Amino acid sequence: MSQRSTEKAEERVMMEEGLLLTAEVRRRWEVVLAEEVKKTCYIALPMVVVTVSQNLLRVASMSMVGQLGELELAGIAVATSLTNVTGFSLLFGMAGALETLCGQAYGARQYQKVGTYTYAAMISLFLICLPISVSWIFIDKLLIFLGQDPSISAEARKFSVWLIPSLFPYAILQLLTRYLQSQSLVLPMLWSSVVVLVVHVPVCWALVFSLGFGSAGAALAIGASYTFNVILLGVYLYRSKSCEKTRVTYSGDVLPSIKDFFRLAIPSAIMVCLEWWSYEIVVLLSGLLPNPQLETSVLSICLTVGVLHYYIPYSFGAAACTRVANELGARNPKAAKTAILAVSILGAVEVIITSTTLFCARSVLGYAFGNEQDLVEYVSDITLLLCFSIFADTITAILSGVARGCGWQDIGAYVNLGSYYIVGIPMALVLGFVVHLNGEGLWSGLTIGSVVQCVLLTVVTCLTNWEKQATKARERLFEGGFIDDE
Repeated sequence: MSQRSTEKAEERVMMEEGLLLTAEVRRRWEVVLAEEVKKTCYIALPMVVVTVSQNLLRVASMSMVGQLGELELAGIAVATSLTNVTGFSLLFGMAGALETLCGQAYGARQYQKVGTYTYAAMISLFLICLPISVSWIFIDKLLIFLGQDPSISAEARKFSVWLIPSLFPYAILQLLTRYLQSQSLVLPMLWSSVVVLVVHVPVCWALVFSLGFGSAGAALAIGASYTFNVILLGVYLYRSKSCEKTRVTYSGDVLPSIKDFFRLAIPSAIMVCLEWWSYEIVVLLSGLLPNPQLETSVLSICLTVGVLHYYIPYSFGAAACTRVANELGARNPKAAKTAILAVSILGAVEVIITSTTLFCARSVLGYAFGNEQDLVEYVSDITLLLCFSIFADTITAILSGVARGCGWQDIGAYVNLGSYYIVGIPMALVLGFVVHLNGEGLWSGLTIGSVVQCVLLTVVTCLTNWEKQATKARERLFEGGFIDDE
């Protein structure tokens, strides 16, 4: 009996020690997760301000031109849509390659490669800007060929031609943003973006109205503001001790790195553009529906709300990209998984709050865009669908950031192609024109495409071998080779 009692006592002690050990492991895990959430917020929250401020430059210019008259507003609206599709979206997407290259290089402490990749990206995007500039010169001929009014086409060409000088500083700005983001240096970008936006408004007003340049003045103001932002970040880059390790002079390694950049930049651009263009296509299709004015207005409102919200999950995705790339470069796959979990928690909390608020305000949301009762009721009816769309977009924005951090841009391109052009847009056509759900049908198709994208990216992320991804990141940096994903 004494021996049995001793054995039971020993078992009880071992069980208690196991429970204590489990509790200690749980506490450590919670501390690590809380620390990762803090790091993510440090990157994501300032990036929201940076992204919004940069995009508000064009919005502010467009609102001022709208006061010149209907012709000027119609011209700049068409020009803004086309220049976004043919230029800015392409440069924005290609710059995403730098998130992978610089992020992993910085995590691996290959600081010289961070600067080398940035130089290579600048040369690459400058070359891309040249054909884009030529295409914008002839944008009026394209619009007339598509059946647009000649006077609107002429006004759109005027704005587009004067917008050409903004292409080059915009490209550099996107690259400097990725360069600093990969090192978690987000506060300089925040302050520079806010300062530029504050300066942009009076400068744009002066050029449009006081000096009488009209829509051309708005385009010049955009270019000047992008240039000013580049100058501010450039001064910080060359004066700050934080950039001392990655601030390198031009070397012979730059030209070979252009090939590495393009290998990621092309699928990265396709990944971004395929999703961006799908929404533009659906808004254009709404003009073919019965009562096109109402349908186009409502879908434009959905797109406006969706884009305004997208800045938040995109910034979370940028934080996920930076943290995942850094940890994979440092060969810490467990930390990369923890970063994904932390960003996902933040995204889930944010989208629940946003969707709930939006749904509760559905009956008054339409009044923010007009007083027509038909418009207000239609917006109220489509808000639930918009909430589903926002939920799916939040997940995909975060997982797209993870994809960029890992270097999966090619996988992301295939996912977006299948989600939107094999599923989303065909479903939109069927629901909108065959089932006669009109605008709700078109937006439902896009939402279905977004859900498919979300599911596919989730499956890819969950099935990923993170040890293997960390190995690939190191091989990419130290051997200069790219290993194809299986």
